[in-house]
Amino acid sequence: MERGPDGAVSVGGVDVRALAAAHGTPAYVLDEHDLRIRARAYRRAFTEAFAQVGAEVDVYYAGKAFLSVAVARWVYAEGLRVDTASGGELAVALRAGVPGADIGLHGNNKSDAEHAAALDAGVGRIIVDSLVEIERLADTVAARGGDPAPVMVRVTTGVHAGGHEYISTAHEDQKFGLSLAPSTGTADTVADADDDSPAMTGLLAVLARPELRLLGIHSHIGSQILDPSGFAVATRAVLALRARLARRTGVLVDEVDLGGGYGIAYLPGEVALDPDRIAKEIAASVEQSAADLGTDLPRFSIEPGRAIVGPAGLTLYTVGTVKPVRVDDGRTRLYVSVDGGMSDNIRPALYGAHYHAEVVGRLSSAEPVLARVVGKHCESGDVVVHEVRLPGDVRAGDLLAVAATGAYGRSMASNYNLLTRPPVVAVRDGASRVLVRRETVDDLLALDVGDA
Repeated sequence: MERGPDGAVSVGGVDVRALAAAHGTPAYVLDEHDLRIRARAYRRAFTEAFAQVGAEVDVYYAGKAFLSVAVARWVYAEGLRVDTASGGELAVALRAGVPGADIGLHGNNKSDAEHAAALDAGVGRIIVDSLVEIERLADTVAARGGDPAPVMVRVTTGVHAGGHEYISTAHEDQKFGLSLAPSTGTADTVADADDDSPAMTGLLAVLARPELRLLGIHSHIGSQILDPSGFAVATRAVLALRARLARRTGVLVDEVDLGGGYGIAYLPGEVALDPDRIAKEIAASVEQSAADLGTDLPRFSIEPGRAIVGPAGLTLYTVGTVKPVRVDDGRTRLYVSVDGGMSDNIRPALYGAHYHAEVVGRLSSAEPVLARVVGKHCESGDVVVHEVRLPGDVRAGDLLAVAATGAYGRSMASNYNLLTRPPVVAVRDGASRVLVRRETVDDLLALDVGDA
């Protein structure tokens, strides 16, 4: 964002006032150039860092953060592959022209239809998440005939990382993956033949089914990670499992996916994980772990999503009701209501996530005051920004922007209170265009078949 002399902010060379006039509010605004630069930076940083230790690496864009046909095309053009987590995301990636071989399919509870769609598309890998799924997928392939399905087994390493319990996805008590923890001993000390961990059982189950082709092992330890130390611990655990499988079966799998979860800055003063730093640290950990284990390095992959699209997006609102409220400690907090809310950004209500907001359509010389940005939904928890200092003269009609909403805003949006979901508007080189149109009341009514 750039603020002009009259106080108005421009994004991608487009004045936010022009965006509001052309597209209305609320609206998700996505800076195409910024997104492409971030995609390019992750591909370059990891390619160079892993080349230094003699390994190759693929970068998959985690589509769950936000996926549209245009975004899939952008990231693919920048050399990234696309990771999908549902049949819908898979369909969008395919419509964008991403070859099936460059797509992965995730999911802890994939339907038979999703398996079939992935097989029809010739996806490069299906990440299996349970023993039950391994058998179901193998049976589906057997019934259909054709080549074995390429699979990776998702494992949980016990490393707990991320900004909230619900987005920390490698501890044992959660729904994803197969645990590395054996029933006896520890993953580093148990004898190979005695490793009865769910992860080892899953790998063996894949090898036992000729309908499946074991590509490798997948791990993802969480989201919004700002401390890179967890990646080193998880990397060693996954490579150790790979070595134990090789000693037990003679199969040294070709690929290891280390997931994503690289944190971004949401608030002033926060520092995002730098792609070059994290790439070098993970590459060093990979090299050391493989040397300690006496194994060759596999091909690696990573899955950044939020780190690429999150900072490239903002949400533009129009201010409505402004209300001073006396709070318990005697202070006054200004409640600033906007024309969206938890339906376009559920993360503050769901995770207690924190964002920053600014008045972006004008200059103000008023003293900043303590404010809370809230939405228009019938929920007291409908908070967009918990605490921020806004100009004391903030008023109805002001344009207000909330930064770093490119990830998970639109992808987790809902129609709560039957609000229509905002459009996604791309900006670049002084021009804007709609990527995903605004929903209308007619769209809502079209889904309601009435009382037949």
